[in-house]
Parts: sequence; structure tokens; C-alpha cells
Amino acid sequence: MTDLDRDPWHPARPTAPTGGTGRQSGFASLRVRNYRLFALGQTTSVVGNWMQNIAVGWLTLELTHSGTMLGVVTGARYLPILLLGAWGGLVVDRHDRRRLLMLTQMCFAVEAALLTALSWAGLMTLPTLVVIMLTIGCTNVFDSPARQSLISELVGPEHLANAIAINSTLVNTAKLIGPGLAGVVIAALGVTPCFALDTVSFLAVIASLAALRTAEMRPAEREIPAGGQIRAGIAYIRRTPELLHPMVMVYVTGILTWEFPVSLPLLTTSGFRVGPAGYGAAMAFMSVGAVLGGFVAMRRGRVSTRSLSVSALIWGALICAAALAPSLPVALVLLVFVGSGSITFNASAKTLMQLEATPQMRGRVLSIWSIGWLGGTVIGAPAVGAIGASWGARSALLVGGLAAAGIGVTMLALSPAGRAQGHR
Repeated sequence: MTDLDRDPWHPARPTAPTGGTGRQSGFASLRVRNYRLFALGQTTSVVGNWMQNIAVGWLTLELTHSGTMLGVVTGARYLPILLLGAWGGLVVDRHDRRRLLMLTQMCFAVEAALLTALSWAGLMTLPTLVVIMLTIGCTNVFDSPARQSLISELVGPEHLANAIAINSTLVNTAKLIGPGLAGVVIAALGVTPCFALDTVSFLAVIASLAALRTAEMRPAEREIPAGGQIRAGIAYIRRTPELLHPMVMVYVTGILTWEFPVSLPLLTTSGFRVGPAGYGAAMAFMSVGAVLGGFVAMRRGRVSTRSLSVSALIWGALICAAALAPSLPVALVLLVFVGSGSITFNASAKTLMQLEATPQMRGRVLSIWSIGWLGGTVIGAPAVGAIGASWGARSALLVGGLAAAGIGVTMLALSPAGRAQGHR
């Protein structure tokens, strides 16, 4: 059996064309039963996860009345990704991703149940909460690359961009539902039911993973354990421009641009002086834009380093415009487009890296993406906050826009024109 026979994603194997324009049906990947089940479970879980996020923030403020401690608790969730992300990707490359994902979901359920029990019993303390957040972060070290790379095993490469865009759209839709539902539940019953509902939500993911038809999946060949495989993954990215260029863009924007939980409160409260309601409106308008942008991204069948660079440039320009908006209503309108640009950039970057990475390296590639996009918050959030404190509220958002636009221009200069993906 040749590599081509053994691996349906082998670079030499042709795939179905996506059409002359690279566009396809906006819901093409939902025709795949396995992906429908996965998407349903993930959407349910994200609603529960955002209820947990809001409840953890509220509980932290109840315990400490300190914004600084809220930052510490939030950072604890992402610190393990920053420190252990590459190792987590290697573990994913060595094991069955579906089974590994079922294990991480069980761990998440246990952690959420622990939050529920301690909150219900009135035994939660700040150190305990930080430890639980660190534990959740450690679980996410394996969950994030396993979840992202499993998508490529559920659908063919011709539907991968569509599947990632649908996943991003559903996640942003859940982000609109989860916080609002959490607010109602906390106001009526307190934080404990939010933790309980989050615990139940993980059962939906476990059930959807158990129901997948493994015979219809496209499992990647597992990496055989050997020394130096994390270094090999990093070296593979460095010598592959189609991976290195998107990865550089992800790191720059992940650290400096994707810090809206820091930059938007500064813009609304200190810049426009409208208080928490203004911040809530800004996040809501941006989330609506992300959902709308997701529907556009769902119809894209081809992605290239050049198109990703253009996305970064446009996204950065929109962020700069929002940062310089003369009034809050103008800023809110612009934030709809910022949200749309964020989903276009993020979905395109993940699609490009999944298509370009060989199956044996996909877990490590996506884990290194997670380090920049998620773990970068540990570095970026304090840095952007310090910029806003030193140079004014608008500067926190403006620096992110300049970073995105600048890296977009840089990569446009380095990327060969017209190298479109989606042909593998």
C-alpha cells in the first residue's frame, strides 16, 4: 500500500474542485453526518462554557472586589497553554483524537462539577478558584489542538474551510447566548446553577463524539514516539512558508490585537465615559458582526497566504477606525465590521494551516497556533493595558489595529501572489 493509498489527504491526491470562484454552499459541510453531530455538541458546550466564564468572573469579584484578581484568575486559565501548548500538540499527534477529546471533555465535566459543588457549599476561596482555573487550562492544552484537528478528520479537504467557518459562526452565536443566559440565571439564582449547566453541557459533547461513525472518518496516521518531535514540529513550520507566514500573523495579532476584553472596556469607560453598559454594547455589536462575518466566510472555498494578509490589513484598518471614532454610536457601527473581520481572519488562518500541515504534524501546528492566539493573552493583555494606561484609552485599541494592518502589509510583500489553497 502506497502513501497515497494509505492517506486520503496526501498532497498528491486530487480533491473535488470548489468551483471557479472558490465559493461553495454555505452549509456544505453540514451534509456530513459526523460533522453535524460534532457541531451540535460543540455549540451546546460553548454556551455552557460562556456561562461558566461569566459566573467565574462574578464569583471572583464577589470574593475579592478586585479587578486585578479578576485578571489573575483569567490568566490562570491561559497560562498552561502558553507553557505546555507545544507538548499538548505532540500528544494529540500521537493518539486517537476522538478518544483524546472524549477524555478532555470528561475532565472538563469533572472540573465544572467541582466548581458547582464548592460554590453550592459556600467553600470556594480565591486560591481554590485559581487552582481550578489552572486545571481547566491544563485540560485545554490537549483539548484545543484535538478539537481543531478533529474537524479535518470529519470532512474532506474540499469542505474544510466551510466546516471551520461554520464552527466559528456557531461559537460566536453561542457567545451571544451564553453571557445573556448567565446574566439571567445569576440574577435569579446565583452563580451555582451556571456551573451546574456547564457541567451538563459537556455531556452533550461526549454523546456526540460517541455517536460518530468512525468508518466514515479520515483518521490521520499517528506519530510514532521519538525524541525531538516538538523541535521537529517547530522546524517544520519554520521551513514551510505557507505555515510560517500565517503563524507570524497569528502571533502578532494574538498578542496585540485580540485583546478586546482589555481594549474595549478602556475605550468605552475612559474614552467615551459611558460605563459598563457601553462595554456590553460594544461586545454585543462585535459579536453580531462576527456571526454575520461567519456566514460570509462559510461560502469561501479557497484560502491563501495573500488573502489572509489582505484580511489582516482590512481588519487592522477597521480597528483603527473604531479606535478613532468620534462618538460611541459610530464606534459601535464600526465594531460590527471589526467583528466580521475577526472571524474572517481567524477562520482563514486555521483553514490555511490545516490544509498546509501534513496530518502527522497537524496537532503540533495547531497547538503552536493556540500558544499565539490564546496563550498570547498572558503577555498581550497586561501589555495592551499598560499602553492604554500610559498613552490614553484609545491607544489600547489603536495599537492592535496598527499591529494587524502592519503585519498584513508585511506579509503581502513577502507572499507570492495568487498562491491559492483548497486544491489539495
